Amino acid sequence: MSPKHMDPNSNGDERPLVAGSDPEQIVSLAEVEDAKLEASADESQSQAKLVWKRFIRHKPAMISAVILVVVLLISITSIGVGPIPGWWPHDWRETTTPIDGGRPSAQHWFGQENLGRDYFALTMRGLQVSVIIAFLVGIVATIFGTIIGAIAGYFRGWVDSILMRITDIFFVVPLLLIAAIVGKIAGNLVSSPWFLGILLGAVSWAGLARLVRSQVLSLREREYVDAARAMGASTTRVVFKHLIPNTIGTVLVNATLSIAAAVLLETSLSFLGYGVKPPSSSLGLLISTYQNSFTVRPWLFWWPGLMILVIALTVNFIGDGLRDAFDPRQANVKRRRLFKFGRVDSAQQQAEQAAASVARNAAGSMGNPAGGRVPAEPEDHPGPDNGSGFNEEGPKK
Repeated sequence: MSPKHMDPNSNGDERPLVAGSDPEQIVSLAEVEDAKLEASADESQSQAKLVWKRFIRHKPAMISAVILVVVLLISITSIGVGPIPGWWPHDWRETTTPIDGGRPSAQHWFGQENLGRDYFALTMRGLQVSVIIAFLVGIVATIFGTIIGAIAGYFRGWVDSILMRITDIFFVVPLLLIAAIVGKIAGNLVSSPWFLGILLGAVSWAGLARLVRSQVLSLREREYVDAARAMGASTTRVVFKHLIPNTIGTVLVNATLSIAAAVLLETSLSFLGYGVKPPSSSLGLLISTYQNSFTVRPWLFWWPGLMILVIALTVNFIGDGLRDAFDPRQANVKRRRLFKFGRVDSAQQQAEQAAASVARNAAGSMGNPAGGRVPAEPEDHPGPDNGSGFNEEGPKK
């Protein structure tokens, strides 16, 4: 081997150098690696971008989001909002004589109700009111639950005890009963869906508070929280700058699920007479008002019921997509569960085949001792070695 291919620092050992290891090529390779690192740094994505990419790859969530947006746009643009008019020619407060018994027609897509009001306009108005209440409940409950849970988890001690005992009260008393009392109070004070939504949100935060508290109890022991406190950060900054942002995944998922639950809660309250009051309208109020028309004019019952189903399902699917986007392990667990039974069946077949093979070998050994395969006899487990080549039961084998 020529000297130029030997390592000069090898003390005579013939160790060939890697091809292209002269200083100029080493410098060029280092520049190439630096360029690759810079390119990868430019391509690095934030956590928000990664979550968004995982969310848009969740097909049920994206389809649900499109359906929900389309339904909301139709409800807003058809009858308008406030003084802004819509493209639908009939007003939801306008009363006329029902045409053809109020059946659906080209002029009245969803038919007409008892007073001759256009039922499409009424349903769109009820959808707007129900969505307003649902989103208010979700937002207010998320704010209350996040703050109370973070404070209880961070301070612990007597603060945690007091806040969690208050939370337990909302768990012990049924939410529908509390919501009925709140709805009655809201109806007596201010007959407004906005006021009703805020009051319902103020009593629907208990579940999220416990979830946030459990996460904050773990996060408060992290190194970055200790570093922030050591640098003189105030309690408010630690809670709102470091702890709550790290629970954003749980908060967003629970907020979407709270919105879906609030739609059903408002429907139940309006059905019982403790929710939205006439002359306003909501999906639950429409179902409650025309429940007796189910056998005669079923479209008066089905259209608001269909809107409730669409909102509840789409929001739940969006919540599932957010959960999988923030925690990809959830999607892997669902896939494993989906194919679990197939793998179990395959494993059972392999076990049955192995047992049959052992049985055949054992039968052959008994029928032909000279040529059959004799299974090895189990040996006694040797005792511990004492270091002299012998153990407690005899010499090593």
